[in-house]
Amino acid sequence: MSRILIVDDEANIRRMLGALLRAEGFDVAEASNGNAALLTLDDVNADALLLDLIMPPGPDGIETLEKIREREPHLPVIMMSGKAQLTDAVRAIKFGAFQFLEKPLTPEAVLVTLRSALELTRTRAENRALRSQLSVQETMVGTSPAMESIREMIAQVGPTDARVLILGESGTGKELVARAIHRASRRASKPFVSVNCAAIPRDLVESEMFGHERGAFTGAVDRRLGRFEIADGGTLFLDEIGDLHLEAQAKLLRVLETGELLRVGGERMIKLNVRLLAATNQQLEEAVAEGTFREDLYFRLNVFPIELAPLRERLGDLPDLVAHLAILLRPGHAPSFTSPALALMTAYDWPGNIRELANVVERLTILGGTEVDTELVRQVLPRLAEIPSQDDVMGRGGAPTGSPGRSLSNTLDDYERSLIAGALSRTNGNVAEAARSLQTDRANLYRRMKRLGMS
Repeated sequence: MSRILIVDDEANIRRMLGALLRAEGFDVAEASNGNAALLTLDDVNADALLLDLIMPPGPDGIETLEKIREREPHLPVIMMSGKAQLTDAVRAIKFGAFQFLEKPLTPEAVLVTLRSALELTRTRAENRALRSQLSVQETMVGTSPAMESIREMIAQVGPTDARVLILGESGTGKELVARAIHRASRRASKPFVSVNCAAIPRDLVESEMFGHERGAFTGAVDRRLGRFEIADGGTLFLDEIGDLHLEAQAKLLRVLETGELLRVGGERMIKLNVRLLAATNQQLEEAVAEGTFREDLYFRLNVFPIELAPLRERLGDLPDLVAHLAILLRPGHAPSFTSPALALMTAYDWPGNIRELANVVERLTILGGTEVDTELVRQVLPRLAEIPSQDDVMGRGGAPTGSPGRSLSNTLDDYERSLIAGALSRTNGNVAEAARSLQTDRANLYRRMKRLGMS
């Protein structure tokens, strides 16, 4: 139930408005002047104010509004007056009044204006919460050279209107990069519209992208705006662009070349101002050679390519990613991860990249209580079950120790895996530094890791 504070020096006005609002299900509080409103504002905890303009001896409604704004910047205030001039209305709007109602008031005007104010306030609150949540979700985590290079490229291309082709395996965070480019652009306050091209049925691609007119085909009962029009002024992100069929590619190319589109069933060309970002996990050059992707479209899209490294090539970022994901996925309940657990996780190749890591981290945080150790990691990632920790394969004095039924060769392989995993953990996944710490060269370390099934 929304609570409304009525501020008016006339008792009849307060009584009339109070009766109207209570009948409509609102909770109502009253104040006879501006000072009383300011004194009771915190106790009342109002969702909206109906504020009279002229309340002798003062302060008047404008002064009261100005002071309210200092304390409650998001509280919707509706001004009321029977003697207002244009300058009063201008000043009220300047100080953030939602609307200016003239007396005598009508029930319809009061209720419509009040409900609109409350709805707008709720929408703005939801948007603030969503932006806050997205700012955490869209944080680009990691300090590896690969991530620093991505940040640098985003800073370079973001402020431009250049088209960007984002390349990388599935789950590497291509949409995250696209959103970062949008936030770094002059279009940041405009729409960011994301389309998964692989998820659109073949016969609906044109309607989904470019919209349709009423009656354009069976089932088109109303006009519909396409994703391009929705993104007008902002950024359109086409994920999995390589999955578009050739006919849709031709129509997309025409829009990119002309900056205009024609809705399905339409007769008038519509001018657009959209920045296009695209992404794919496919090798588009090979698709061009095979004839499944248009070469001219490829050149149009590939103005500024950004290639994302898979997680296995930036394992130094894994501890930071795990900590970030644990807090994000289980806010207030995120357990800590032991160093051996993190070291063990770096021995996994993560074929699903960050998307797979997020799923695993969520499972670990649910099962782990206050701490995630190597035993739990082995349970959740069975492929790591045969890789023992360094403590498992070291005896007293640092000598490898075997286990019943396990051959000398397998025990030595276990020990070597442990040493390599430990070195990679200490060097944040830097293979060259890990090789130096083990007094070998990088090529030899890669060969040993490959033989041992480590990425």
